[in-house]
Amino acid sequence: MAEREVESVIEAIRDAVPRLRANGQEAEDKRWLPEENIALLEKAGVFRAATPRRFGGLDLSLPEQADVLREISRGCGSTGWVSMVWMSSAGLATLFPDAAQDEVFAGTSVRISGGFTPSGTLTRTEGGYLLNGTWRFNTGCRGADWNIAAAILQEADGSHSEAVAILPMDQFSIADDWNTSAAAATGSSSTTAKDVFVPEHRVISYESAILNNTPGRTAPVTPGRGYRLFSYIMAVCAGTYVGLAEGALELFRERVPGRGITYTSYEDQSSHPLTQIQVATAHNKIAAARALLDDQTAMLQRHADAGGEPSEEEKAHVRGKTSFAIDLCREAVDILYSAGGASVIQRNVPLQRFFRDARGLALHGLLLASTNLEVQGRVLLGHDPETPFL
Repeated sequence: MAEREVESVIEAIRDAVPRLRANGQEAEDKRWLPEENIALLEKAGVFRAATPRRFGGLDLSLPEQADVLREISRGCGSTGWVSMVWMSSAGLATLFPDAAQDEVFAGTSVRISGGFTPSGTLTRTEGGYLLNGTWRFNTGCRGADWNIAAAILQEADGSHSEAVAILPMDQFSIADDWNTSAAAATGSSSTTAKDVFVPEHRVISYESAILNNTPGRTAPVTPGRGYRLFSYIMAVCAGTYVGLAEGALELFRERVPGRGITYTSYEDQSSHPLTQIQVATAHNKIAAARALLDDQTAMLQRHADAGGEPSEEEKAHVRGKTSFAIDLCREAVDILYSAGGASVIQRNVPLQRFFRDARGLALHGLLLASTNLEVQGRVLLGHDPETPFL
């Protein structure tokens, strides 16, 4: 049954890919996803993908979630990125106590935005906390039902710790400050909370989020879904990125046949040896990235199925290998864009949007190859990874 469910979701997304691509320029102009994109993914079941089965969700495995995100991103990188945030944040909602999960998943199909940069404060009050702060780059906030906000929890004795809250999106204000050259359609605006009350059951410690040991859960995680926080995030990000690169390759292959090369005798660019080398190189980089991704998601799933978790070394490899996969995809899209000819810069040519999204999303602090390869390299050379974000 589960296999047929994920096949049904992917088939529905595949049918929607032409519409996602056709809506690309509208999405950039609006700086947010067209309602048609969201409706198509809703109908496909995407926003039930990470909802636990006990709430009526699909509860897809990590490899299945990565495959769903790959397919969406083939159509539109920005739509894929928003879907990744909503889907993975739904997975993160299972870190909260039962009472919070009952509220969040009441509607089964749920869209959750947020992030783990603690740029707000939580102060204790009767029955819970008061939340204040502003969170930048809040992808998907414009269409989210709930929002996850990391903050510094301030105690009466002056001590503090990091915590994570989840609360309805309508309790935040959204700034109109998302004007970017890449990922323009993600609507990643700044969100602000002012003296918003958060019940105690909707706040967990940052440590509990990382270690997945939150108290107050009678059914902590569906068997086979116990992934470590940062390994999970890195994997779904890489899935989104591989799909974006696969979409760029498809667009390039559609674009090249019959196009002449200006100031040469070539009337069909596809017959030029350099173009053939370029497309083969891009294809192989994407294939290598896909292999790295599949290897890491399979490893994480094996541990989850066994009820265990990866070793510190394996988690360091997840960071290094997924970020390397992302960098391979960025390089592939760079090659395809550079081979696209001068007309590729026109806004009505989808390939240029894939290029800008690939470039921009690769700058995300968590995905930088240099940072992640350092972590992996330290472990390979017998050093401590020197980071808790594993």
